[in-house]
Amino acid sequence: MTTQTGDAPPRSTGFVLRALAVIERVGNKLPHPFWLFVILTAAITLISWLLSALDVSVVSPADGEAVAVQSLVSGAGVRMMVEGAIENFVTFPPLGVILVVMLGVAVADKAGLLAAILRAALSRVPAKLVTFVIAFTGMISHIASDAAFVVMIPLGAIAYRSIGRSPMLGAVVAFVAVSGGNNASPLVTGSDAMIAGLTTAAAHTIDPGYLVTPVATYYFSLVSSIVLSVVITVVVETVLKRRVAAMNAEDPEQADTEELPDLTLSAEERRGLRGAGITALVIIGSVTAAMVPAGSPLRGEEGQIVASPMIENIAVFLALLFFGAGVAYGRAVGVVRAPRDIPDLMAHGVRDLAPIMVLFFAVSQFLAYFRWTGLGEVIAISGARTLEGLGVSPLVLFLGFIVLVSLMNLIITSGSAMWSLIGPILVPMLMLLDIPPEVTWALYRIADSCTNCITPMSPYFVLALGFVRRYRPNAGIGTLISLTLPVAMSLLAAWVLLFLAWYALGIPLGPGAPIP
Repeated sequence: MTTQTGDAPPRSTGFVLRALAVIERVGNKLPHPFWLFVILTAAITLISWLLSALDVSVVSPADGEAVAVQSLVSGAGVRMMVEGAIENFVTFPPLGVILVVMLGVAVADKAGLLAAILRAALSRVPAKLVTFVIAFTGMISHIASDAAFVVMIPLGAIAYRSIGRSPMLGAVVAFVAVSGGNNASPLVTGSDAMIAGLTTAAAHTIDPGYLVTPVATYYFSLVSSIVLSVVITVVVETVLKRRVAAMNAEDPEQADTEELPDLTLSAEERRGLRGAGITALVIIGSVTAAMVPAGSPLRGEEGQIVASPMIENIAVFLALLFFGAGVAYGRAVGVVRAPRDIPDLMAHGVRDLAPIMVLFFAVSQFLAYFRWTGLGEVIAISGARTLEGLGVSPLVLFLGFIVLVSLMNLIITSGSAMWSLIGPILVPMLMLLDIPPEVTWALYRIADSCTNCITPMSPYFVLALGFVRRYRPNAGIGTLISLTLPVAMSLLAAWVLLFLAWYALGIPLGPGAPIP
């Protein structure tokens, strides 16, 4: 592999590259998210002690009671930290959700079902539709969580090569779809259930009975996945294909030369997909039929569907769906030969979650301490009153929120970690300004997605760069950013406009989540 030349970048891109280099250096100095939350825990311990000593308190608008800061440096604080350590972790809402979902998804993933579905979606696609299909398939692939990057990026390259186009551009299309559109999907994902749990916990600061369901922003997510796929297609076909052509013209020796395998499925794989499809239909049909009777135990009080055990625990049904489909596919292709093979596949999925579980331990303790001290409520009430006094309009609030989180996302690339950090403050603060948690979540969907594909701090940016270098060995960070930046900015602009139009028209974000 050749190394990148020492030529200076053009002036038009020099400032951008220097700015990104600064972001990369700053980001590299940040500790691992685990230690970041340990440091934050130490910080709130000291802050709670200081504010408690100063008798800082606010009056809650909910009940008129005074909310004072409690010190962790006290007998009650120490007892809470020691006695609650285990409970804080095992009752952390996203922990159980992600574990249950992955037990099912792991079977589908390790059996090869998810990769086969994506290959089937990209095979026999008309050349003029291949960009849109890759982009929309990337939106669907979010159901596979981080595995989507590993599967989709090479598949995008293969799909483009199969129609005689640059596989490097195909890899970029897949990367921006999975990364830049990370929080948009036509399907309910495990991430939805996890973020819903964190949002519910944050909302309890103001309303202990508030519930945010995993489908609370589903309508917005579904439409967003289609709109973003169209935006990616337009930018790629009008801008990026010319950029890649110019790059190859400037340096023809770096043009794509590598042969790639095709997308053809074997007879066993096709049979497996049919079996998985039939199994999935049976499971979905059975659950739907079980919910039809008004007195079904899967319905909520008075026969409700949105506020029901089915929707509130959708992670269980997602796990069941992927488990059943994965077993059916695995049996057809020979991965699942005996019942004992299934627990092994599930165990692989749990092992993949080890880094997340380690992070969740630190996050769960931080949030429990933050909630106990009352700091979140004090900050939220004080911040809401300040914004109310300034007369800030919702539009300014929304745009400020998106800009702030988008910039933070350049450095803190873990969506769950960042929402764990800012959700407990922003959700209750905006609730006090009559902005529901579902609206805040929808805004977070936008801000936590678009800049993913331009930050070198993301491990998947490095993964994408590795694939780009397979076809253009002298490519560097600037090469990839020059291809992803136009898409990222276009996605951000289009998604913000979509949300503002959605909000202005008062369209519900999802089942049971109307715009106020």
